[in-house]
Amino acid sequence: MLNYRVDGRERRFTIGSHPEWSAAAARKEAESLKRRIDRGEDPLGRRQETRQTPTMADLCALYIERHLPKKRPSSQRDDRVFIRTLILPRFGPEKVTAMRHGDIEALHREISAHAPYRANRLVALFSKLFSLGINWGLTTENPAKGIERNPERMRTRYLDADELARLQAALDTYSSQQVANAIRLLLLTGARRSEVLAARWDQFNLESGVWTKPAASVKQAREHRVPLSVAAVALLQAMRAEASSAYLFPGKAEGRPLGDIKKAWASICRRAGLEDLRLHDLRHSYASYLASAGHSLPTIGALLGHSQAQTTQRYAHLLDDALRRATEHVSTVLSAGRGP
Repeated sequence: MLNYRVDGRERRFTIGSHPEWSAAAARKEAESLKRRIDRGEDPLGRRQETRQTPTMADLCALYIERHLPKKRPSSQRDDRVFIRTLILPRFGPEKVTAMRHGDIEALHREISAHAPYRANRLVALFSKLFSLGINWGLTTENPAKGIERNPERMRTRYLDADELARLQAALDTYSSQQVANAIRLLLLTGARRSEVLAARWDQFNLESGVWTKPAASVKQAREHRVPLSVAAVALLQAMRAEASSAYLFPGKAEGRPLGDIKKAWASICRRAGLEDLRLHDLRHSYASYLASAGHSLPTIGALLGHSQAQTTQRYAHLLDDALRRATEHVSTVLSAGRGP
């Protein structure tokens, strides 16, 4: 131990214990510490300050407590998985202020080797963690800034008429009609998977054919009111007649909705002979059918609940067929020499 005074206060600094530290090594360390003390440093104060500095585990705990409840349930699940499986095992004990750009970049490279999009989502989470950490006074820097993300391209996978027929046939014979109905509702509404699986009966007015999605369940974080087709209403009415839960698709745990249906979806795709088709592609298919029928991009965006026009722009090329039919109609009229 080394006894010294700082600002009139006596301090006792523990160098180490025997036999890890020999007497000669301890004396040498004490001399080095004394020189630092003479320059105005306080070794014990610095050690205590370091011990009190929040760790990444502390930052993640604050994030889960203060910020996570503001996000959609599906986003909450994704963030919890990232934190539990990637961030805490690797960086949990690290001090927030000790994290470096290279630490996060190295993990991003590792994940990119097999899941490039997932790696980008992880960096986005890191960036949000440190941004909030700055606001909460835990750090002054965001080491996740400037990390080059992997290029991402928008998928253009849609169901054609033959694939749709095969999917519907596979749904008709699937063992769990609850899951089949969830997929049918995805097809008929273009809703997000999380919105359908968490849907409650009190969100639906089947008489007027309207689904009012609460702000907490939608991506744009504001209430989204959408009309339902005749087919969607008919499906829901048949389901309602046999309903015994507040949820359209109740899960195994009482009072909870149905969880993930990825395994069921994979089985249905195998039955239908569908390759490289995600559940989210049903939403794209819904939008593609609207575009091909000639409905405008603002209409498609309103039905899908897009908050930004550029999100709907990906379907612009699908309007070509409807526009071609329109211009052919004009051409036919003009060629015949008659007015409209």
